[in-house]
This record gives sequence, structure tokens and C-alpha cells, in this order.
Amino acid sequence: MNAQLADPMTSPQRALSAQAMAFASVGNVAVGFDILGHSVAGAGDRAVVRRIDEPTVRIVAIHGSTHELPLEASRNTAGAALLSLRRALGLQHGFEVELYKGIALGSGMGGSAASCVAALVAANALLERPLPREALYGFALDGETVASGSRHGDNLGPMLLGGLVLATRDRLLRLPVPDAWHCALVHPHVVLETRRSRTVLADGFALSEVVAQQGNLALVLTGCHRGDATLVREGLKDVLVEPRRAPLVPAFARVKQAALDHDALGASISGGGPSVFGWYERREDAERAATAMAAAFAEEGMASDALVSPINGPAATVLDEDVA
Repeated sequence: MNAQLADPMTSPQRALSAQAMAFASVGNVAVGFDILGHSVAGAGDRAVVRRIDEPTVRIVAIHGSTHELPLEASRNTAGAALLSLRRALGLQHGFEVELYKGIALGSGMGGSAASCVAALVAANALLERPLPREALYGFALDGETVASGSRHGDNLGPMLLGGLVLATRDRLLRLPVPDAWHCALVHPHVVLETRRSRTVLADGFALSEVVAQQGNLALVLTGCHRGDATLVREGLKDVLVEPRRAPLVPAFARVKQAALDHDALGASISGGGPSVFGWYERREDAERAATAMAAAFAEEGMASDALVSPINGPAATVLDEDVA
């Protein structure tokens, strides 16, 4: 049978532009350095991506950032991710990108990862055959490396899939968490660049510390699967990274204690800092904790922003598409 030509009047129209939002995240979650994170509702980066005929990627504008960010695609997390996507799929067309920053850079909330993921999700919506979210992970890692200097997915995974995600080198796995559990995340208005927060980890760790951290991670993962807060409370303690990074976060001990005083399952530094998070069984406890944590920063002379979100936070979302 001869294939019939598609009727242009009834064929699906090809989208020419799309925009997507990627939400903030808590990286590491205390015990899962570089491999565990969860998304956070309430803040995010937005990307508008347009399909263009030229076989290139252009960053045309970045809005809302207090820092000068590179427009050169290869030096920008969003641009590098889309360049990787083009190469891997052998695309003949290119992309034009406009970024709207809603997450502060150097905040420990995944600011560089969010632009990368938002751009990828928007560009994916423009493909004739969009890829599954998990298939975007490698391109996102290529983008994130531009900002952090390393390939780690603790922010990227939860932004792509939503919720609590285990992000290994090659795989993303969303983990079950009770819907009632919430996170309080407080961001002081200071900047701590990821590269700087990683330098304090250059020296090795004692084997006993690594074993203790592995045990804590296992308790947290098992507790989440079972919905067992007792196991999470026992395990949500960072014995490796937090002791070295704590001096980089102003008033950290005071803010962490404020989080723990409101019946937290645990509290620690979000990502590379300086944001601080706590986990709670009830939203009401998280809201009270967020107020107390912000007050602790204020007592040290720092303004801050507070977010309260389900640990099962949102995945990156396509907001709309424009078609020919």
C-alpha cells in the first residue's frame, strides 16, 4: 500500500516556541551528597525557547539576575544543555533562549540547574518526538557542569521528575515520601558560590565517617519508603559535609537549632548553602519552623526568604506553546 501524504489542513501543527518552569530544590538532603535531592514549590526559573532554522543555540536575554551571566551558549548552563541535546539528536534546527531567573545564584537552591532544566523541558516540547524526562538527564548534566565544574544530579533529578529523587551517574529514581511531610527552606540574602563550597571538601574523609554516613543514608531512604518518621529522624544527620561547610554559612548553628526546636526530622545545609532546610511530618510545624529560622537569621542582621513546600514538590512544567 502506498503511503498517503498527510493533509496539511489536518496535520498537527508544529510548535515554534514553548516556555517551561523548573522549581527550586534542596540538594544533598544532608546525607546524600551529590545524589539525593527534592524539589521545592514556590520559586523557580522560567525559560522561553524558540525553534529557529539556524543550526545553533543563542541565549538572547537573561532577566532577573543580580549577577552578570554569560550569554555565550557554551558557557551558560541552559545553552550548554541545548547544545548537547542538538549534538546527540543530530538536529538540523536550533534554539533561541530567553531566561527569567527566579532563584538566586549561589543560594543553595539549584539556581544554575533550574535554568538548565527549564530550557531543556521547553526545547523538548518543540521536538517532533519529545523524549521522556529521564532521557534529558545526561544533557542536563552537561549543562550543570558549566556552573559547578562537576557532574552531579542532586538538583537536576528532582527538577526533572519532581519530589525526592535519587540521581546516580546514569539513572534517576523518584522515591516515595508521605504526602503530609513538608520542608521548610530559608535562604539568607548572602551568596555562597558552589565552587567555593566544594573546595572545603577537597581533603579526604575518615573511613568511619563514610560508613556512618552510609548508614544514615540507608535509614533515610528506608524511612521514606516505609513512611517511618522514626527512621528518618535517626538518619537525617550529615557527618561528612556539614561540619566542613557550616563555617561558610552565617549563623548556621543558630538557624539549624531553630529548625530542630520545631520537631524537625532533621535539618542541614541545602546544597552548597547558604540556605538551610528542615524536614517535618506536618505542614504546620514546617511553617512555624520557617518563621523561627528566618528570625534566627534576622537576629544576626540578615534578611531572608522562607519557603514551605511538600517534599513531594513539583516537576518542571511546560507552561504553554505557540504553534505555526
